[in-house]
Amino acid sequence: MGRDKASLPWGETTLLDRVVAILADLVEEVVVVARRDQTLPPVPSLHPPRAMRLAHDEVEGRGPLGGLAPGLEAATCPVVFASSCDVPFLSPAFVRTMFDALGDAAVAIPQAEGRLHPLAAVYRRDAVLPHVRALLAEDRLRPIFLLERVPHVVVPEDVLRAADPELLSLSNLNRPDDYEAALRRAR
Repeated sequence: MGRDKASLPWGETTLLDRVVAILADLVEEVVVVARRDQTLPPVPSLHPPRAMRLAHDEVEGRGPLGGLAPGLEAATCPVVFASSCDVPFLSPAFVRTMFDALGDAAVAIPQAEGRLHPLAAVYRRDAVLPHVRALLAEDRLRPIFLLERVPHVVVPEDVLRAADPELLSLSNLNRPDDYEAALRRAR
């Protein structure tokens, strides 16, 4: 994107506030993982009793597992939904579907268009965190390595589309033209 996605304007607010507002109605706590030097925009949509806790990447550039570790460390809930901040069309029905899919597994991860999406997945904190830490220590950064170690369920595309027909919950904004297209869609 070339600039901080969390601070990108989204209507009267920012992308971060948009995603937090969606999730705050669905979860007991919100943990935001940021770079050590990152200044986050205000999150006015989050009202008590919900609170936002801030965690920081221990080392930058470690991918989804690198952000997942401090997020899981900071979480107090036993089960968490991990999301990026650049999914303004995240659907509450999608998030609920992911929680419902977890069952007794340690991870419920969506698969669409042949790809797994670790930043739209549900994680059982205590079952996953030791493995994430070990993988980071081994410099094995791909989320597939986590799935090799823990019981997981892959949520197939047809189940995801029942909750989110266009799979917009998986559409993140990586380039300026993605952002511009999302703004047009929102209008």
